[in-house]
Amino acid sequence: MRSSRERLASRWAGPTVTAVRACFACLRRTWLVARLAGRIECERRGRSGGLSLLLALGDEQLMRAVRAGGAVLGEYRTFDAGRARAAIRRAGLAAVCRHDGRYPAALGDLPDPPAVVHVAGDLELFIALTAPERPAVAVVGARKASPYGLEAARSLGRGLAAADVPVVSGLALGADAAAHAGALEVGGPTIAVLAGAAERAYPRSKRRLYDAVRRHGAVISEMPPGFTGHRWSFPARNRIIAALAGVTVVVEAAERSGSLITAELARDLGRDVGAVPGRITSPLAAGTNALLKDGAAVVAEPRDALDLACGVGQWTERDRRDQVPGHLRPLLTAVADGRETLDALVAAGHGVGEAMAGLAELEVLGHVRRAVGGRFVVAA
Repeated sequence: MRSSRERLASRWAGPTVTAVRACFACLRRTWLVARLAGRIECERRGRSGGLSLLLALGDEQLMRAVRAGGAVLGEYRTFDAGRARAAIRRAGLAAVCRHDGRYPAALGDLPDPPAVVHVAGDLELFIALTAPERPAVAVVGARKASPYGLEAARSLGRGLAAADVPVVSGLALGADAAAHAGALEVGGPTIAVLAGAAERAYPRSKRRLYDAVRRHGAVISEMPPGFTGHRWSFPARNRIIAALAGVTVVVEAAERSGSLITAELARDLGRDVGAVPGRITSPLAAGTNALLKDGAAVVAEPRDALDLACGVGQWTERDRRDQVPGHLRPLLTAVADGRETLDALVAAGHGVGEAMAGLAELEVLGHVRRAVGGRFVVAA
């Protein structure tokens, strides 16, 4: 069996697709939301139901709701879709709108689905990763995550991606970035959803991670090229994360957290929600432990999230083979011979990255399991 990295490389080795599959009405809607971004920020604070109700309004209703002036109406009436498409291409993006048959069906569950999804990366790969039959898991958490939270998010990203399950997150500092990084360690699929324009890394400090996600998965945004996120753009981004994933897992979250908003949105959509248990004395565990009290599933390892996404045991039947994948056999042999730690495997000639990725894949496939002291042992 080929690894996730090999399968993706063979399937998506072609050049980046920059098709703009977006109609006039959807491009104009996207322009309008960006044009009214400041007014939306002001209006949503005093409106019952807030952002979702605003974004669900039609174009003319939205302009009235935020009291847009005559200048905006004039620009709306003379909107040039050709210029909008050209701007998308100049930014190196692809795009698909909600009237296109390949628009992610999961986003249609939202009361206010994005008019256009802008894609930094291969559009065909993004469409495949968001196909209705393809389970995906969102992994979100605190920006100032603890070392425990970072390792938990990274481990979830590795395990899910090694099973070829797309990892969806927001590329934010902390747990989000760790989840993406974990997925990339095993060459697996991952999707980053941004609050600002898709062609710009946000935060800037995550430029290298952004580039890697763009190469191996997709970075997406509902907002047009050049857009700088407002405060409302982040909860708007969270609704896309929740909709794209069949399961949302929160790693760490304080009592008031954007991650909890994502979990609430996921529940409103009828999606499963899981949480990683935390120390009862840690403020960063207050949100996740509250989710567990409210009935969220306990996610202590990647298998728990895979069972939620695919059904108990179903992911094993889909991804496991009778024989160990050829590229993993030397690593499994080394573990069986007593080289049970990362240091021992590196000393035996395995590269650090190769050993970490291989152990993660072997663990998800059920060939090894973690033991005390950071050891890996062959599963019975």
